[in-house]
Amino acid sequence: MNNKILTLLGFAAKSGNLSYGFEATLTSLKRGKSQLVIVASDISPKSIKEIAFFAEKFSVRHIILESIDIKAVSDAIGRKCGIISVNDKGFANSCVNAILGGNANDK
Repeated sequence: MNNKILTLLGFAAKSGNLSYGFEATLTSLKRGKSQLVIVASDISPKSIKEIAFFAEKFSVRHIILESIDIKAVSDAIGRKCGIISVNDKGFANSCVNAILGGNANDK
């Protein structure tokens, strides 16, 4: 699972379909661009609580990567970051499928 999600995030980064960091993710949520919020496992509990609140407020799924830390995410996307907004529905569905398995196309 780890390699697949990191590879997908790398592709999404190269195609310009990610927003990086808390503030950029919040902006994407407010503008209706965000399709999925992904959080690394070692983000502070306060930041997780805040980004989860905003994701729920704007009806966007958020997922905490239980076994993937900021370093692994940063290496995959090419910049230091632990909170990411996926701004493309196709990439978002693929990420959910890679993380949770099953069919995410209903979201």
